[in-house]
Amino acid sequence: MSALRQMAAVAALSLSGLERRLWTSLVAVVGIACAIAVLLSMLSVSTGLSRTVAAAADPGRAIVVSKGNNNELGNNIARAAGTTIMNAPGIRKDADGKPIASPEHLTNLPAKRKADHLPTRVLLRGIGEKGTALRPEFKLVSGRMYQPGLHELIVGASAQAQYEGFDVGKKVILPTGEWTIVGAFETGGDIIEGQLLGEIETVLAGVKRNAYGSVIVRLESPGDFDRFKAALMADPTLSVDVERQGDFYTRTISGQVTQFLAAIAYLLGTIMAIGALFGTLNTMYSGVSSRTREIATLRAIGFSATPIAISVLAEALLLALLGASLGAGAAWLLFNGNQNAMDRDVFHLAVTPGLVRIGFIWAVVIALLGGIFPAIRAGRIPVATALRAA
Repeated sequence: MSALRQMAAVAALSLSGLERRLWTSLVAVVGIACAIAVLLSMLSVSTGLSRTVAAAADPGRAIVVSKGNNNELGNNIARAAGTTIMNAPGIRKDADGKPIASPEHLTNLPAKRKADHLPTRVLLRGIGEKGTALRPEFKLVSGRMYQPGLHELIVGASAQAQYEGFDVGKKVILPTGEWTIVGAFETGGDIIEGQLLGEIETVLAGVKRNAYGSVIVRLESPGDFDRFKAALMADPTLSVDVERQGDFYTRTISGQVTQFLAAIAYLLGTIMAIGALFGTLNTMYSGVSSRTREIATLRAIGFSATPIAISVLAEALLLALLGASLGAGAAWLLFNGNQNAMDRDVFHLAVTPGLVRIGFIWAVVIALLGGIFPAIRAGRIPVATALRAA
């Protein structure tokens, strides 16, 4: 009998006996499923945050902040500097001939989570006249737009879902009194959708500030970024940093945070994987012991050690793939699409096909490490010894 036919025959015989080893096999399956579920659920946080930030990463937008500032909070860009920035070359003009640029200001407001009623913070963003034209993804979904000069705000759909008291018609307290939420908007699930928006001048007066935190512009084309940046860097009256909006958000919001979250996910996943590895080892050694008579018979009728060893590895791989499927399915059902908030940024957890592939790779590695030594042991059992043990 050829080597391939031997391998197929022994593998089929081994897998047909799984029913007799059901409970010990379930130890390996459940262990691997738990390891993969924990790994993917943790990675879904960093992946979801990265995807939310990436949704705002329009290559045709650039952001200007004061020199050395790593966020949009604060009031470090004077009004005169804001005007200079918005008149720089490389900015697209709207139909009315005005540059599509928005001076903006971010401030924190107190809020409560709907899930646990714990206090947290939400961001209020004051935007300029072209703040919505700057964002073609902006869509008002209920109520109406705020009116400049009035104490009115609109709220992102993600913020509405995450926090209490942000329905249309509700009041928000600012230092100058009550503000009314008059509408709700969507922006395709990016970070802006987790914020409140208001007219920049009214918001500045409402929070008692007199300068901008950032200026966001729409470039004539993505290739005009260097021209726009060079003009601002050459202006001696300005002290600013200029970045593509996507690069800025990745660096300041998701970069270090997602790396930290991914490191924690892989650490916990590794701990769980070690437990699953020992479960797999125990299952496969137990399987080899229970198949001693079968292995002896196969060796006696001429089967070589290699097909027998491969049958053990095949069984380990099958159990691992089953466990990975269960773990990935559980992570997807329980976490994919769930909304979360981290340091004022609202995002959706994401169990992507890429993460599922990672889960299956981990399962295969666990299977190979957990099956290789029992496989070697099965292949090395002498025929005479196996027959006596049987």
